[in-house]
Amino acid sequence: MTKKKKSSFYIVVVLGLILLFTVFQFFGPVTHKTEKEFLLVKTGTTLGQLQQQLVGEKFLSGLTWFKLASKAVGFTNVKPGRYKVPAGTSIVNLVRRLKNGSQTPVEFIVTKLRTKEGLAGRMGKSFEYDSLQAIRFLTNSDSLRVYGLDSNTVMAAVLPMNYEVKWNTRPRVLFDKFYAAYKNFWNDTRLKKAEAQGLTPLQVVTLASIVEEETNVPADKPKIARVYMNRLIKGMPLQADPTVKFALKDFGLKRILFQHLSVASPYNTYKNKGLPPGPICTPQLATVEAVLDAPQADYIYFVANSNFDGTSVFTSSYQEHMKNAKMYQQALDAQIRKRDSLNALK
Repeated sequence: MTKKKKSSFYIVVVLGLILLFTVFQFFGPVTHKTEKEFLLVKTGTTLGQLQQQLVGEKFLSGLTWFKLASKAVGFTNVKPGRYKVPAGTSIVNLVRRLKNGSQTPVEFIVTKLRTKEGLAGRMGKSFEYDSLQAIRFLTNSDSLRVYGLDSNTVMAAVLPMNYEVKWNTRPRVLFDKFYAAYKNFWNDTRLKKAEAQGLTPLQVVTLASIVEEETNVPADKPKIARVYMNRLIKGMPLQADPTVKFALKDFGLKRILFQHLSVASPYNTYKNKGLPPGPICTPQLATVEAVLDAPQADYIYFVANSNFDGTSVFTSSYQEHMKNAKMYQQALDAQIRKRDSLNALK
C-alpha cells in the first residue's frame, strides 16, 4: 500500500470513528437513572432553565449534545409537563419528546376521602398547582355553580375511580373529569332507582357516605340505608354517629359520647333533622348501589352485633332495640374487662 493510500485509509477510519461516536451520542443511551422518575417542567420554563434542570437533576451529565440536537430539530419552545425519562433514553428521543410535549399524564386515584381539604391536599401533591389553588376552586361558588353544586355538595361528584389528567393542568380540568364520570354513572336506570327511593342523586350519595362510614359489611349496607330512609320518611332525626365525627372533624373517635352530640353544625344529625348538606366521605360505588337497591323493610333501629362479627342487628321496635343495645354494651364491657385483666398480668 502506497503512502498516499495509507493516509487516505487512516482518514476514512478516523472519519468513520467520528461518525460512529456522533451517532452514538445522538441515538445511544445517554440519560442516567435518577431519584426522580419524572422530569417536571413548570409553566414558563425557558430552554436555558430546562437545560440546567436536566443537569441539576442528573438526567444528563452535560449539555453539548442536547444543545446540538435541539438546534437540529428546531427545539426552542419549551412545553410544560410531566415527562417520563427512563435511564438510557437517547438524546434524540429526549429532545423529540420535549419538543412534542409528549408528557405522561398523572393517574389520579380517588379512594376514600372525607373532606374537600383532603382532596385539595392530594391534588396539590399530584399537579403543578398547589393545594391552595385547589381548595379555592372547591369552595368557590361561581366555579361550582356551573356543575349544579356548591361547597357542601361538591364532594358528591368525586367518585372513587381512576382519572388521567395532564400534570400542568388547572383544578377545573380535573373536576371536569370528576363531573363527566359522575354524569356517566347516573344513567337512566340509576336515576329511576333514586326517584323510586324518593331521593335525588346528590341525596343518594350523601346517604351512601353515611352508610359507608357505618359498616364494612356489604350485606348490611342496604339495610342501614333503609333504616335512614325510614327515619327520613317519618321525620325522625337520623342520629348517625359518623355525621358527628364529621362535624367535629375528629375521625379517630371510637365512641360518640353525650358531650359530642351538642356540636353546632348542620352535619350534626342528632340536632338537625334530614340529611346533612353534603356527603361526609366519598362512598364506594357499591355503597351507592346499596342505597339505590335498599329493600322495603320497617327497620328503624340498628346496633352492632354483640358477637363482634362486624354485622348489625336491625329492628323496628324501640324496646327490642334497647335490649339489643344493652346486650352489645354488656359484651363490650366484658371484653374491656378481659383485656384489662390480661394487661395487668403482663
